[in-house]
Amino acid sequence: MRKLKVTEMNRLSLTEFHVSDKFPLVVVLDHVRSLYNVGSVFRTSDAFRLQGVCLCGITATPPHPEIHKTALGAEDSVEWKYFPTTQDAINSLHSDSYKVFAVEQAEGSTMLHEMDLDIKSYTNPKYAIVMGNEVKGVQQEVVDMCDGCIEIPQFGTKHSLNVSTTAGIVIWELAKKIILNS
Repeated sequence: MRKLKVTEMNRLSLTEFHVSDKFPLVVVLDHVRSLYNVGSVFRTSDAFRLQGVCLCGITATPPHPEIHKTALGAEDSVEWKYFPTTQDAINSLHSDSYKVFAVEQAEGSTMLHEMDLDIKSYTNPKYAIVMGNEVKGVQQEVVDMCDGCIEIPQFGTKHSLNVSTTAGIVIWELAKKIILNS
């Protein structure tokens, strides 16, 4: 087996990326304080050609060297918008017919592997996932506004995963569900 060279991977150019069809998923960052986590979410969002990223509250915005360090330019390919509050972002997404899910451990949350997106009942399904602050998680007021909560099963001693790791896991699982059910 031989590793592929970057030139053999047939990646989209920045221009091609901007005009391409996007995966109907938006990531909302609710007061994420680590710029490296923000950059990592941009990079994962680029890899899956997501619709965009909403940066809320204290979450930093590009351009910033620490975001760029992990985003590696994905902050230029992925559409993003800043909202002073996460509630503003949720209201905007709901008004644009997005189903919004907090990724949080909550009463009545749905385990990620059990999530049913019911794609066939929507003519134009669009989804958003809210990722919370590294210490406090998703704000309760934001959880209250969401259409549901998604939880990743965990089996160790820690009560949570890193926000960028969580985003990658959830994006991949939702991508599989949408692709397999479309």
